[in-house]
Order: sequence, then C-alpha cells, then structure tokens
Amino acid sequence: MEDREEIENKDEAAQETLEKAEKDQKSSLESELVEMKDRYLRLYAEFENYRKRVQREKEDLVKCCNEDLLYQILPAIDNLEMALQHSANGPSEGLLKGVEITLRELLRILEKFGLIPISAIGRPFDPSIHHAMSVVDKPDAEDNTVVEEFRKGYMFGNRVLRPSLVSVSKKTTEESREEIHTHEGLKEE
Repeated sequence: MEDREEIENKDEAAQETLEKAEKDQKSSLESELVEMKDRYLRLYAEFENYRKRVQREKEDLVKCCNEDLLYQILPAIDNLEMALQHSANGPSEGLLKGVEITLRELLRILEKFGLIPISAIGRPFDPSIHHAMSVVDKPDAEDNTVVEEFRKGYMFGNRVLRPSLVSVSKKTTEESREEIHTHEGLKEE
C-alpha cells in the first residue's frame, strides 16, 4: 500500500510540477505576446510618421519648384503689362487686344498654381509686402499710404514671392510746410 501511496504522491508532485511549468510557459508566452504587440505598434507608428514626413517633403519640393518657375515668369508678365501701358497711346487696336488677352490668360493660369497679385494702390504701406521706392508729399492722401505702383508684387501661397515697388505718401501738415518754407528762407539769406 505504501508503494501505491508513494506512487500517487509522486504522480501528484509530477502533476503539480507539470501544471507549474505550463503556467510559467503560458505567462512567458503572454508577456512575449504583449512585448511583440508593443513593438509592432511602435514600428507601425514610426512607419506612419515616416510616410507623413516623406509626403510633406514631396509637397514642399513641388511647391519650391513651382515657386522658382513662377519667379522666372514674372519678367514676362512685367513686359506684357508695360506693352499695354505704352500701347494705350496709339498702336493698333488688335495688338493691344491680343496682349490684354495673353496677359489675362497667363495670370489666370498662374493663379491656379498659387500666384496671387499683391494689391497695393490705396492700401497702407506694409514693408513685408511693399518696397518703397519713393516718398511723396500728397496732402489729399492718408499718411503712409501707397499712391503709385511701379512694379506689381506677387504672393505664392502665403509667402511673398516678390514685393511691390511703390511710392508712399507723406502727409505734411500746415505747420511742417511753414517750417520747411522758413528753413528755405534761412538758407537763401
């Protein structure tokens, strides 16, 4: 009987050892699964960040190339605008009409790619989009207002591609005019 009891005890001990080993193995596999899942999620997140960064860089590159192209085309637009200004004095009506249509079409196409003309005349002077070529005394204009545009400026998206070349008003008061005349009178003496 003792042999039988001893065998049963050994069987129970073996069974407990086996259950403990299975439990340890299951616990080990679960922790390994959690670790692998975590590594997968991190790798997936890194890949998504990489994909987004590459897409952004690609868009920036395209935008940069477009910006360079648009900048190179601006002198052609300037020439068409000057041709319109000079031809208003007399040459053939057909030539004038053709240049107007060409300029309008070119500007329409470039606007589709993000080129936006800067509105200057009558607006307050803004050094971030206007380049002052001269300051003129204009009593009828507000102080620091653009009164003449020598060359049109353009934006590309939200960046200034080329600032407008402008003339800015300086409103002189009656006192400052008298002061100027007084100084001029002193210089003559």
